[in-house]
Amino acid sequence: MSEVKDLPRLQKYYREVVREQMLKEFGYKNPFEVPTLDKIVINMGVGEAAADQKKLDAAVAELTLIAGQKPVKTIAKKAIAGFKIRAGLPIGCKVTLRRAKMYEFLDRLVTIALPRVRDFRGIPSNKGFDGRGNFAMGLKEQIIFPEIVYDKVDAIRGMDIIFVTSAKTDAEAKALLKGFNLPFAK
Repeated sequence: MSEVKDLPRLQKYYREVVREQMLKEFGYKNPFEVPTLDKIVINMGVGEAAADQKKLDAAVAELTLIAGQKPVKTIAKKAIAGFKIRAGLPIGCKVTLRRAKMYEFLDRLVTIALPRVRDFRGIPSNKGFDGRGNFAMGLKEQIIFPEIVYDKVDAIRGMDIIFVTSAKTDAEAKALLKGFNLPFAK
């Protein structure tokens, strides 16, 4: 078990500040009732991979740099003739972050990546919640992350980022993510 001083900055911040704020705001009787961030899933769909598998390999390499852990390739479940996709063909990649890597990614997303988005006015909060306390958002380009070298990028790809929380309602999940300074639009 790692010591408390080895915790990521946002995990310490959650334990010391966010948990206390939510205890007061929602009137929980026990600190263990306070919702936590369980995992972050990053998904990159690469439709061009049907024609050229090198595009998928480039996306896997970029997602590895962004997440700090190797993603798995996602496979097409059904054949779609209009998009020239066969069942069983790798067409994307995803990575699931938990514990320390999850907090470090969230820290980089909030402090470095999102401020680099052009004309950024906040994340639209009315669309991304699923009713069960999870939040999904999309990014249009992977080059906002400092790990990606712009000159080596072959194509601009978007990605989906899903925050899975233990919150029961969207209001609790939004309060939790706001506690982590996720910039929601007004």
